[in-house]
Amino acid sequence: MPDGPKHGPEPPRRRLPDDAGGLLAAARAGDRLALARLISRLERGGATAREVAAIAYRQGSEPPTVGITGAPGAGKSTLVSRLIGIIRNEVDALAVIAVDPTSPFSGGAILGDRVRMQDHALDQGVFIRSMATRGHLGGLALAVPEAARILAAAGMQRVLIETVGVGQVEVEVASATDTTVVVLTPGWGDAVQANKAGLLEIADVFVINKADRPGARQTRLDLEQMLDMSSAGSWRPPILETVATQDDGVAELWAAIKSHEESLAATGELERRRAERLDREFRRVLRAQVEAAVERVFELEQHAGLVSSVAAHETDPYDAADILIGEVGSAS
Repeated sequence: MPDGPKHGPEPPRRRLPDDAGGLLAAARAGDRLALARLISRLERGGATAREVAAIAYRQGSEPPTVGITGAPGAGKSTLVSRLIGIIRNEVDALAVIAVDPTSPFSGGAILGDRVRMQDHALDQGVFIRSMATRGHLGGLALAVPEAARILAAAGMQRVLIETVGVGQVEVEVASATDTTVVVLTPGWGDAVQANKAGLLEIADVFVINKADRPGARQTRLDLEQMLDMSSAGSWRPPILETVATQDDGVAELWAAIKSHEESLAATGELERRRAERLDREFRRVLRAQVEAAVERVFELEQHAGLVSSVAAHETDPYDAADILIGEVGSAS
């Protein structure tokens, strides 16, 4: 009886550089594993994340970004998948960051985006990555723009950022982009609900997806009323209707995104927005660093009884805070 098929020795696994600069060079050369490792280091936090963020920032390039947000079930991932197909006709490489909820048990992200975007799994010009909060100092609001810079430094010409909901974190992440697309569905609700969700302030383009369902016309009327009551500037967010599963209206959405980008460039708004984003990012970094320094001070033995002293009304919180602040510099 013949033996089973013979297999030669397994090919050796390629060794990736350990430093951020070496990983970035490998990513630029097309090594997707190196690029994935850079983003993983950002997510994990710590000194290696700081090294990655710094090297990305020094590249000096802010990638064109589009944020896509909306309530769960609005069909955002299907819409993004269809957009990828259109954008790939114009660029050689693009990336998608899918911001998913963080598991309270494992710290991992729900990788549903990879299921919904399988059409592009074999396309070497498309890089799709889920991100969760994990250990990054400052959370997703800092990790996502840093990841976008790494992607741009690695050669990605466009970055799409999809968020899973309309909570505070998701709205912050989606609005930290050049163009923000808010996806709704028929029957989503009236203008008051939209205002409560903070969508009026961040939307550059509204999309009514699943527009073949009843209620699309009323949703459009609600949005139009909301926009009429707002103090919009030179750009009034258009309201588009799509049926992403059938590819209806997706080309028009891409045209609206490009039209908004042209408006930003022509009015100087793009430069102003990016400057404001960098200012907010710097402030977040500063707050995160100070908070981390305060936590380190709390761990010092000489301050072990400070909280108990405050709880016993022996020291007021302000004096206690002054004591800690005085120690922050030495603990940094």
